[in-house]
Amino acid sequence: MKGNLLVGQSGGPTSVINSSLAGVIEKAKLVPEIGHIYGMNFGIEGFMQERLIDLGAQSLEVLAGLRRTPGSALGSSRHKVKDADLPRILEVLKKFDIRYFFLIGGNDTMDTIQRVEAYCRSQGYELRGIGVPKTVDNDLFGTHHTPGFASAARSNILNVKQAGVLSRDMQKVDQFVIYQTIGRDAGWLAASTALAKENPEDGPHLIYIPERPFFRDDFLTAAKKVYDTYGWVSIVCGEGIKYADGTPVSASQAKDRFNNTEFGAMGGSSVAMQLHRMLTEAYGWRGEFQITESLIMSAFDRAEARDLAEAYGCGVRAVELAQEGLTGYMVTLTGDALPPDPRAFGKAPLNQVAIAAKPMPDSYINNEGTFPTDEFLAYCRPLIGPLPSFTRLSPIFAQATGSVQPQPQAHVQQPDKESTR
Repeated sequence: MKGNLLVGQSGGPTSVINSSLAGVIEKAKLVPEIGHIYGMNFGIEGFMQERLIDLGAQSLEVLAGLRRTPGSALGSSRHKVKDADLPRILEVLKKFDIRYFFLIGGNDTMDTIQRVEAYCRSQGYELRGIGVPKTVDNDLFGTHHTPGFASAARSNILNVKQAGVLSRDMQKVDQFVIYQTIGRDAGWLAASTALAKENPEDGPHLIYIPERPFFRDDFLTAAKKVYDTYGWVSIVCGEGIKYADGTPVSASQAKDRFNNTEFGAMGGSSVAMQLHRMLTEAYGWRGEFQITESLIMSAFDRAEARDLAEAYGCGVRAVELAQEGLTGYMVTLTGDALPPDPRAFGKAPLNQVAIAAKPMPDSYINNEGTFPTDEFLAYCRPLIGPLPSFTRLSPIFAQATGSVQPQPQAHVQQPDKESTR
């Protein structure tokens, strides 16, 4: 099928999303049937305004640079496609003779591709729609993990690990530290911070995730037990944790365009602030909270090499699926091999991926709901790569020995006056 190609980026960015974009462009340039390669400027929202960037005209330097650039180079959008938008989308697709349609994104993005592709089919317009996975939340069904997760997890792990060293050493000043990760419906990122822990006394001590209901009294009891044992407490919480009745711990009432709760937005406070308040009111402790939000999506200095390679490979594989005549699929990662091995990639029907978020399996969470299991750590560790190991002083305390003996002084030759002028 001859025609032009369109690619867009949706939702939050990642450290590696532009590698997927580079993969789509570079592979598409090798396909004779594909003419122009267009990019949506600010997602489907910009596309309906005919804001298309000519990606085929970009220099080799720009294309190479995409693979080491964070953010969303095309500009992103969180526009929720309505039925009323579909005729306009089809109109612009026809105007630019677009037959290959790609979106790089998460659950809601896959829903957009599915709806556009189905509408075009119902109108007799042949279009091959393929999804390229992207989300730091790691909550897409059908794939072993998602591009963007490993780099974001690594960034969070390093933050928690280094904050833990600081908090351990400052425990006589601050008795606790709370670190909040993003993750509206799933706790993959929060749970990954368990890899920061080398010894039992290291942080994090407690991890709270959306897959388990939050109970205030249990939280306070667990925190006090850790404090009594180590003299300080390191806590990680996912932004989406809720009470048993479904009320967000953040108390947020704000919603985005997809009717998702905006945790920490106007109308509520952050989860970390709420937990901080609970500990302070219950025990009078002094502590701090740390909220990274989108910072971990833009930390290219912490991008993981495997993550970059897989993101690029997903872009390449998306074009290959369309070349094969397939439509209505998302590229997946199998976890069985590393790129460029073709066994690293699979595919999943969009109707099995769209909208719903993939939670962590029960076997990945301990019975108390406060920490991931060894099974999860075994899943996560190969994705993250090696982590630094920090040293600490041995607890060898001096004993009084009576009179102090003077120590011999090493002879230091004094410079002559002329040489010091």
